[in-house]
Amino acid sequence: MNNIDITAKIKRFSDDWSQRGYEKGETQPFWLAFLQKVLNVADPDKIIQFEKPVKISDQIKYIDGYISRTKILIEQKSIGVDLFKAEIQSDGFQLTSFQQAKRYADNLPYSERPRWIIISNFKEFYIFDLVDMNSLEYLLDTKKIYQPMHFFLYELRFFYPKLKFIVDPNITDVKPEVKTSIDAAFIIKTIYSAFEKNYQRSNTPNYKNFLDKLCTRLVFCFYAAYAQIFDRNSFFNYLKKSKDIQKRLDSLQNVFDVLDTPENQRNNFDDDIKSFPHVNGGLFKDKIPLPNSNIFDGDPLDAIFTANNPEKLDWRKISPPIFGSMFESILNNQTRRAGGMHYTSIENIHKVIDPLFLDDLHNDFINAKNKRIKNRPQALLDLQNKISNLIFLDPACGSGNFLTETFLCLRRLENKILDELRALNVVLPDNPVKVSIEQFFGIEINSFAVAVAQTALWIAENQMLQETNGKFAMNISEFPIKKYGRIICANALQLDWNIFAPNVNYIIGNPPFVGFTYQNPEQKADMKKIFTNIKNLDYVCCWFKKAADFMRNNNVRAALVSTNSICQGDSVGSLWKNLFAEGIHIDFAHRTFKWLSDSDNMAHVHCIIVGFSSAPNSKPKIIFDGDKIHFAQNINAYLVDGDDIFVESRTNPLQNFVPPMIKGNYGYDGGNLMIEADELENFLIKEPQAKKFIRSAIGGNEFINGKLRYCLWLENITPDELKSMSNVYQRVKNVRDFRLSSKRDVTRKLADTPQLFAEIRQPSNDYIMIPQISSERRKYIPIGFFSSEIIATAQSLIIPNADLYHFGILTSSIHMCWLKTVGGRLESRYRYSKDVVYNNFPWCEPSERHRRMIEDTARKILTVRADFHDYTFAKLYDEEKMPDELRLAHKANDYAVAFAYGFEKFLDDEARIVAELMKMYKKLSGE
Repeated sequence: MNNIDITAKIKRFSDDWSQRGYEKGETQPFWLAFLQKVLNVADPDKIIQFEKPVKISDQIKYIDGYISRTKILIEQKSIGVDLFKAEIQSDGFQLTSFQQAKRYADNLPYSERPRWIIISNFKEFYIFDLVDMNSLEYLLDTKKIYQPMHFFLYELRFFYPKLKFIVDPNITDVKPEVKTSIDAAFIIKTIYSAFEKNYQRSNTPNYKNFLDKLCTRLVFCFYAAYAQIFDRNSFFNYLKKSKDIQKRLDSLQNVFDVLDTPENQRNNFDDDIKSFPHVNGGLFKDKIPLPNSNIFDGDPLDAIFTANNPEKLDWRKISPPIFGSMFESILNNQTRRAGGMHYTSIENIHKVIDPLFLDDLHNDFINAKNKRIKNRPQALLDLQNKISNLIFLDPACGSGNFLTETFLCLRRLENKILDELRALNVVLPDNPVKVSIEQFFGIEINSFAVAVAQTALWIAENQMLQETNGKFAMNISEFPIKKYGRIICANALQLDWNIFAPNVNYIIGNPPFVGFTYQNPEQKADMKKIFTNIKNLDYVCCWFKKAADFMRNNNVRAALVSTNSICQGDSVGSLWKNLFAEGIHIDFAHRTFKWLSDSDNMAHVHCIIVGFSSAPNSKPKIIFDGDKIHFAQNINAYLVDGDDIFVESRTNPLQNFVPPMIKGNYGYDGGNLMIEADELENFLIKEPQAKKFIRSAIGGNEFINGKLRYCLWLENITPDELKSMSNVYQRVKNVRDFRLSSKRDVTRKLADTPQLFAEIRQPSNDYIMIPQISSERRKYIPIGFFSSEIIATAQSLIIPNADLYHFGILTSSIHMCWLKTVGGRLESRYRYSKDVVYNNFPWCEPSERHRRMIEDTARKILTVRADFHDYTFAKLYDEEKMPDELRLAHKANDYAVAFAYGFEKFLDDEARIVAELMKMYKKLSGE
């Protein structure tokens, strides 16, 4: 079926159920029809089970709906029921719909536990992803509220593509290593909390450092116990030997001590643990003071015993990069946000390392395999030597997930090389492995993250040694650990990288993102050390500049993750103009993409990846843009295939026929000249004479969200009129006092005219208004026409003397491409600017026919919007709720504008559009 047929079919289903829905009698026909008519399941009764029994305490309860193959649990209520109002259950518990469903889920056998819970009252649907809810983000931050997917029945046709997980198990399956790592991190979080509480009760000074080491040691022990490095039962039973808490703590200390002691010096240790291997490597070197058991609140070792559950969790199967991110999430959110830490998924790591070096190494392997038989062994051995001599630096390594994933990839490649050599009957040494964690250097400012990174790297090395042993029937010893990764706790921006990590080949990583406004004093000091006389850059820029300085005159190549702000707005000129002047060039780039994380707080971050170097590069330059790959002649600082152009602030439009844009009126009045909608009526009751001085006020927020706001516009008021209105007079007096309190002379001067806005730019005729800030989720920024009687506030940008043609151009996808490329961002939201975005935008010079086409399509947009007068612009321009009529009107306008520019053949190619606009800009500006 095509999209039109599917949409029509879903709409018929929605209309059919719009006015009915009784839980007892209509749950089953509703869900059967939903599966068949919406999700196209031929025999829905074969995949959904109704009234599934579940035993809770001594009672049998019944689940409304359960789909076993995708682990969906459905709790259905009748139409009109408040899904979040607690109801008394038959056993006396008072539960909301979700709590009721979650109780069912928790009492099912483990193999039947749901991944998803759907609650519905026929009109509304809430879908909870229990994996997301169990992520560290919500486990650690009690103030954070989980946001389930939510939609109404009438919106079903827009949400349909997101609901295929209900019947497709390939969408719902979580990779085993991801689930294992989540479960493991949750256990560590429990242990961390239990011991932290008792360290605090014991008044242990500097206990955080001890707690960091304790947790990393326990991770090693859990992994070692399950990987049969030592006997699992011996380890856990030894800790359980006594019921006395202090003796249990002593036993834990004994385990740590024996692992740090060579086998020939263990006469004083219990027989139960004498056979454990000598770990060495520094992991167990220092004795950790454990809390004082005399004042314990519970037994913290009970939390340790939860780690021993082989049916639920196999510690051998944790993924070090994923687990590293999860483990580091034990840090509280405040610490993470202040440091700008953001964690990286495996998928995103490969967006960095694959084009930087891994793709080339895999090509080298294929080429070596394809050599003539007599030359093949040497080619393979040469490749093994090559990868074993590569040096990697992550100068903001966090939990080490870039380093561990890179190590794992190189070792897997090495195993492939060894496999080929064995097939060629090449005699291998007893230990043929050459790739080592000694090749990996990391710098991290957080000590706990350093400990995590070290442990993750060691686990990664051990896992690969075991894989090599199993694959090639070898017996390479993993102990004692002689090397432990070269990860140090330091401020990377204050450290000389040349001394710490000489001979580096590749710099990789995900440095911290902290906007200029949010930087703490230490971070501002770092910025001042790296950049002189440059402000308003994101903290992440320091790593780009430091890497560029480090790679000068050598073959080092780098690829770093960044917030997309560094390739937009004023940052481009401030950062890249200088780097390019120093000989840096961009080798590859991932344009803006939404972050995916195996940890928590990345849902709203939009990132880019920039691969750069100063060394010659004969490889094709590649721009990755979602699923599209573009081979470029040159990648400029906007991550576009084009000349190195820098769009910087301009006070007037690039072309003289373009109407100027001005800022809205700026009050600087302490809010005293503004009147909120809910206070207007009372204000006029007290001051009816003020009515003629009250005007509607509009800014970006009011326009987009349909809010009413008013202001006192007292331009022509006489002193007598002002004094006759005591409430108005008092407000004006407050403005005067507010301005006089300023430290700025120019502001205190404004106290001479307290009845007026500080900066008045209100046009005398109608104008177009553009919000300064708008959501990045919108395909089009909402803009509109306003009467001169409506006062534009400082949160808006206005264009007097603008007409339908200007509206059509500015509301087009072509102008949006320009905004997204050169405009700044507030967090991830669009920040429209007069001097950079508008004044530099290259306007076409259309024929009269094309101009009329744009005017016609612009008029149609306004007409359609008027038909939906009960919608706010936030809803009208929500991509999931935008009416089809408005979407079609905008599409027609896009085509009209594209024809005027000559872009009609590549209207859907954003990168090509930007490249063409850049050419126009270059020609017009004379750059």
